[in-house]
Amino acid sequence: MKRTLLILSAGIVTLAGCSRETNFARSFYSEAGSEIETRDFGNATMNNTEVQKKEHDFAIDLTRRFAADVPNTVNFAFNSAVLDGDAQAALRKQADWIRQFPEVRFRVYGHTDLVGSNAFNKRLGLRRAQAVVSYLSSLGISRSRLEAVSSFGETQPVVYTQDPNRRNRRTVTEVSGFVHTNPLVLNGKYAQIIWRSYIESATSKPIVTISGQATGGEGG
Repeated sequence: MKRTLLILSAGIVTLAGCSRETNFARSFYSEAGSEIETRDFGNATMNNTEVQKKEHDFAIDLTRRFAADVPNTVNFAFNSAVLDGDAQAALRKQADWIRQFPEVRFRVYGHTDLVGSNAFNKRLGLRRAQAVVSYLSSLGISRSRLEAVSSFGETQPVVYTQDPNRRNRRTVTEVSGFVHTNPLVLNGKYAQIIWRSYIESATSKPIVTISGQATGGEGG
């Protein structure tokens, strides 16, 4: 009995050790992708279909790439929605990047610090987001691909402090989705969009200063 168990155990170990090698052979007889999904026939096709449908996941991946390639955040002076020189420089880099991805839509979120009322700060955060959208539009980015959303106001600080803090007074630009009428998007080829090379030498249009001074408490 013990000898039988030993033989069975050895057989199981041998099969486990060969699984990686047999995957190569399986690729000739099984559906595409089955060598990385070994549970049941049909899973590879199911997974490929799911990937095609997961626009949200691809948008997250592209947002991460956007943040890694260019500054996705700009900051503001206290109680202001005016874009200073540093903010404009960052937005020019954003615009250069955005031009390379005409299939993609973007959303700008406005934030404030914790000084002032929540209602005022929410309005000020939105004005900041609108200032960014206006500036990007002045650089040639279609307004149909840009959205200034109702801001988070003071509810998502980078630094949790009741005092004025420049890091909290910001906008953040993110990928919000895809232009559904674009041929690549219609064919579900999100990966081709995400892994496209970003050309830093993209031509910028003339700089236009956008201002929007707020009055009241901070909120920003």
